[in-house]
Amino acid sequence: MSETSSGRGIRAGAPGIPVSRRGASLVLGGALVLVIGFALWNRPQAPPAESQPSPEVLVVPVSAVETPPALATVHVSGAVAAPGLVVLPEGSRVADAIAGVGGALPGSELRLINLAAPVADGMHLDVPWAGDGTGTGIAPSGAAGSGYPVDLNRADHEALTGIPGVGEVLALRIAAHREAHGPFTTMEDLLDVPGIGEGKLAGMRDYVEVGR
Repeated sequence: MSETSSGRGIRAGAPGIPVSRRGASLVLGGALVLVIGFALWNRPQAPPAESQPSPEVLVVPVSAVETPPALATVHVSGAVAAPGLVVLPEGSRVADAIAGVGGALPGSELRLINLAAPVADGMHLDVPWAGDGTGTGIAPSGAAGSGYPVDLNRADHEALTGIPGVGEVLALRIAAHREAHGPFTTMEDLLDVPGIGEGKLAGMRDYVEVGR
């Protein structure tokens, strides 16, 4: 056995204690890293969230939305199968109103009626019997006892309101226009009355006249 300069001796070839501790620490550290890495690698993965389908939005074109048609209630009396009220779509004709109450009876005088005339809400249609007279068979609402056509230059307010499609306000406007501008000379003069357009005038033509 050899001696060092300090007088203490160690066995040749024996490893020092500090070297053994450092190696053990490295081994333990490496093993810990492997364990943690393995655990992270094999951890359960959360399933991806299922995407919910977005709700469908149905766009309806404005033109596809149907608006209910305007209706006209007509009183039909006289020589018909079932006198009473009939409700018809706006734009219907006198023939439709008669058909709506079961049609005319044998002995009726349909030739005195304009079957192609348009109906209006509140109209009273009286189908005459043969021999009853030569009237039109149509009595204006609000003007009992008078018939068509209504003279625009002589009719009073009550008679004007009996024209199909003419109410209280429009009757006042017709009378006011007549007083301000003088008698009507043509049917087209009604277009100068506020509230009367081509469509309104077309529905009035069969029920009015311009007297001289």
